Amino acid sequence: MKKLVAMIALALPLAACAVSQQEEVAMGGQYSAQINQQLPIMTDPEVNRYINVLGDSLARLTSRADLDWRFYIVNSREVNAFAVPGGYVYINRGLIDRMDNISQLAGVLGHEIGHVVRRHSVKQMQKAQGANIGVTLACVLTRICDSQAAQAGIQIAGGAVFARFSRSDENEADSEGVANVVKARINPIGIPQMFRKLIEERKARPAGVEAWFATHPLEEDRVAATEAMIAKYPQSQIGSYPRDTPNFQSFKRRVASFPAQQ
Repeated sequence: MKKLVAMIALALPLAACAVSQQEEVAMGGQYSAQINQQLPIMTDPEVNRYINVLGDSLARLTSRADLDWRFYIVNSREVNAFAVPGGYVYINRGLIDRMDNISQLAGVLGHEIGHVVRRHSVKQMQKAQGANIGVTLACVLTRICDSQAAQAGIQIAGGAVFARFSRSDENEADSEGVANVVKARINPIGIPQMFRKLIEERKARPAGVEAWFATHPLEEDRVAATEAMIAKYPQSQIGSYPRDTPNFQSFKRRVASFPAQQ
């Protein structure tokens, strides 16, 4: 509870007017600092180098390449990923553990980058009117808020802000994700592949992926939609793009070598 109180004290009021990019970056930086204090961020240089090089290769090809993009791995077995406005992207090692290839990782990163590009989180912040974003993001990324005391702290702070993106937001982020992966010359097939994995796990073991589905609406129609997006690209173009690399497999093994902290 002490951590929650500290985070609540850092809450910033948000104006109802439009948020400029400068304001977005400033807010995102403060929220990211809060999150990094509360969550077990992996600090291994090799792991961080890989995720940031891959993330940058996607983000630098978007319309918001001018942002100072940062990519983090949360050392939690919870399956989730999230993006903070201003270019801060988080992915849980629980999601990485379930991936088979670089196409799937690039797809998830491309999708979260898409949320930042389309400013979806900024829109939610504007609706929040002063809620504690740091608390809420930490909660949706992991289970740190499962206790009743923590839940009470969130309500005091102003309620859950990032409880769930709309289907429209998710579809837009999917579209951005496919485009981002293709621009980076990686085969985008990993996007529907990852969706199918998560849907199948929800059927077999729903507790394992509940954090993901709490923040990302996902049904079979999104699988079909992303497959349709991919089908618009000439197979002669994307068919030659790699679906996997030895470096990804080395990265995944290194992530798995560290004990999960949550």
